Amino acid sequence: MKIILSSNTAWYLFNYRLPLALDLKARGWDVALMAPPGEYAERFEAKGLRWIPWNLGRKTLAPWQEISAIREVTRIYRREKPDIVHHNTIKPCIYGSIGARRAGVRGIVNSVTGRGYVFLGEGLRAGILRRVALRLYKLAFFPPNVRTIFENRTDRAYFIEHGLVDDARALLIESSGVDANVFKVRPEPEGLPVIMMAARLLWDKGVEELVEAARRLGAPDRTRVVLVGEPDAGNPNAIPRSRLEAWHAEGVVEWWGFRSDMDEVLSQCHIFTLPTKYTEGLPISLLEASASARPIVTTFMPGPQDFVVDGETGLLVPPGDAGALAKALDRLVLDADLRGRMGAAGRKRVEENYTSDIVNRRTLAVYESLLPG
Repeated sequence: MKIILSSNTAWYLFNYRLPLALDLKARGWDVALMAPPGEYAERFEAKGLRWIPWNLGRKTLAPWQEISAIREVTRIYRREKPDIVHHNTIKPCIYGSIGARRAGVRGIVNSVTGRGYVFLGEGLRAGILRRVALRLYKLAFFPPNVRTIFENRTDRAYFIEHGLVDDARALLIESSGVDANVFKVRPEPEGLPVIMMAARLLWDKGVEELVEAARRLGAPDRTRVVLVGEPDAGNPNAIPRSRLEAWHAEGVVEWWGFRSDMDEVLSQCHIFTLPTKYTEGLPISLLEASASARPIVTTFMPGPQDFVVDGETGLLVPPGDAGALAKALDRLVLDADLRGRMGAAGRKRVEENYTSDIVNRRTLAVYESLLPG
């Protein structure tokens, strides 16, 4: 069988779909990955995976550019003749589904990994994009040979209630999985408790609330608060680098920038936090932190609240509330035994439900449901 996995960035495929691609290859599938040109092509090829460039713009909105992207993916699918295509992120899901239908692809799978700016953004631009996206989603997702995978129940319910997808073909597979052999249980480091947030550095991720919480916690004297990640230049809510540098210079937080060795990075913290203020799919950072046996403080938002068991694997707080965030973090800063219990419970939850092997098997079952018996 032949499959093409696509996304709006090669970075996404490398960080979230590589285990699935390698699993399929080991099973004898012909696997190719497709995204806009980028630095990851050689990394895929080094692992024996074929790379197909697709000139898709993340930020483009001009009709001729979008039509060009649809025509190109249609040509690719007609040339490659895949049995299954699996799209990730908004534009590939919509444009790829349209192209796959025009090319006569047998099975189409779309992964909705969160609703993001198009659905949750405010203002005229977001409103216009939302109206257009709703119509395109329905066009792309309703044919009988399309299956749509959601990472949390709230997103699935939203798409069903708005008539964007048929209930019977809307599936729930929580996350893309995490390799529990890579993210190991390691002892806490010596020294002051380290609170860590690793994410794209967007205002909507709650970074400003974490900085305020750090001040209330007395950082850097009582605890250290670390930001790992970079601003996302393709997102209107990206935090300016100048602001991150100013916080770092003030000493209230440490900004470590982008890191690819997250297993090592997580071993250097005591507590992981993601004070997000918008609907996530199921953030991979939470899975990685729990697999590393680190307790989590996150918010009552779809995605995070589906994964973190409040009071058992971590603590949940209202989004946008720096005071509640500081209080929850302080509770864990002061109680090493509680950190240990929550970390162990989080690790167990990952092993039972969220490993790459478990998620890959569930995803493969979706593919097989679209193939002839």
